[in-house]
Amino acid sequence: MAIGTASTARPALAQTVPEYLDPLAPKLSTDPRKPPRFQRFGRSELVELGPPSNFTPPPSAAGDTGYDATNSRRAKAKARLKSGARRQSAEASADRTPIAATVSPYQMPYRETVGGTVVPPQATPDATDLRNRKNRLRRKAADGSDDPYAPLGVRAGAFTLFPAVELSGGYATNPQQTADPKGASIYTIAPELKAQSNWSRHELKAELRGSYTGYSPDAEPTLSRPNVNGKVDGRIDVTKTTRVDLGGRVLVSTDNPGSPNLQAGLAKLPIYSTVGGSVGLGRKFNRVDLSVKGDVERTSYQDSTLVDGTTASNKDRNYDQYGVTLRGGYELTPGVTAFVEGRYDTRTHDEPVDSSGYRRDSKGVTGKFGTTFELTRQLTGEISAGMTRRDYDDARLDSLTGLIGDASLVWTASALTTVKITAASSVGETTIAGASGILYRDAGVEVDHAFRRWLIGSIKLGIGLDDYEGTSREDNRYSAGFGLTYKLNRTVSLKGDFRQDWLRSNIAGNDYTASVFMLGVRVQR
Repeated sequence: MAIGTASTARPALAQTVPEYLDPLAPKLSTDPRKPPRFQRFGRSELVELGPPSNFTPPPSAAGDTGYDATNSRRAKAKARLKSGARRQSAEASADRTPIAATVSPYQMPYRETVGGTVVPPQATPDATDLRNRKNRLRRKAADGSDDPYAPLGVRAGAFTLFPAVELSGGYATNPQQTADPKGASIYTIAPELKAQSNWSRHELKAELRGSYTGYSPDAEPTLSRPNVNGKVDGRIDVTKTTRVDLGGRVLVSTDNPGSPNLQAGLAKLPIYSTVGGSVGLGRKFNRVDLSVKGDVERTSYQDSTLVDGTTASNKDRNYDQYGVTLRGGYELTPGVTAFVEGRYDTRTHDEPVDSSGYRRDSKGVTGKFGTTFELTRQLTGEISAGMTRRDYDDARLDSLTGLIGDASLVWTASALTTVKITAASSVGETTIAGASGILYRDAGVEVDHAFRRWLIGSIKLGIGLDDYEGTSREDNRYSAGFGLTYKLNRTVSLKGDFRQDWLRSNIAGNDYTASVFMLGVRVQR
């Protein structure tokens, strides 16, 4: 079955569809294009053992005669006890329990004689104590929690690594996302790797997730495809108040089936990649935090392979993006910081004119305001709202203007229940004649509840709107799903998921319904 050209008879999810619209795409904890403030893992379990807190080394120049050449002050001598008090103290000392039985070996800086037996001091713990303490530290998760099923990570020099892989299989009722569904079996292989630095200053975090999704029997074009999503964020602490923020990101994916940007007669979905990086400077002035960031990004497509063995170029869809972002924040109360942010960017295509004869180079301006939360660990995250505008070089293309909103909130409702609220807005490119671009708006909520520490249930609800600027088309997307995770131990978990998606368009013939059932296993360290 071949994919047709841009027409109203096929559902359209255009190029640069955000990865969160694909239920099978690997998910990062945050949008790699909008990294959150850096948050370190708990460090209490990573601190090396040191000397006892109450241990005081002897003066370096002290001799046998009692002379101290360090010129340090001597402690004042205690008042002499009266003779009666001395007798009571002597009687009490005769029955004193040996210090080794009552005091930690970390707290014995002196000798003591009991019943003629000399108890030697122990200024450092013995090997057994060290092993016991290390075992206690090892039982804690990387975030400092005592969750017996949380990953511990692997220490690699100054980094803690968290590798994992998921193997899943199931059934998709409508993998082509058409009004005439044809089901297929589905399988995914999804490795991932997280890394966190353990430095006392500066910070480096990385997160890479990938997947390969296959279908059987496969349709035409081939729906099997890879998906890679990764980011790296770094911070250099120049001074206590000045920092340098660094970032990098990569996305490898394909257009969704049914996209109007795809040529007719495809043999397989063409792969595109987006690679970018950013550098910024931030400084704190008491409660005020100011920062500036510049970024660059490259999106490129491979040529399309057609069923007749020929290829079609997608060079007109390749473009570079350059942008600068200014942000100012003010700490209203501890844990609550209000901010205002402005951004300007440009997009330049490799081909000045696309296959439809339009010049799609553009300039965009975005402004928003919001606040961050960190209230006693019960409510954390960020929420913002604003406006965006994008102007195109071609006078036939209308300016794209609209309200936007972003949110990433985690509410710990109880020790067993967690609520996650997300919202995202983005402007996507398209090759549809007469359409400037697509404004995506999405919102979702996820509720996780622990029936037991090893049995986690999840419910997910989502809603989205795709506005094709310059045309009358609007697509409304809805999704609902639930999942269950059974944790065998820290390393192995069993997972089951079900998701239902609906698309309802104001253009006849584009509605569809799709369901996905998945069962799998997750292995992590």
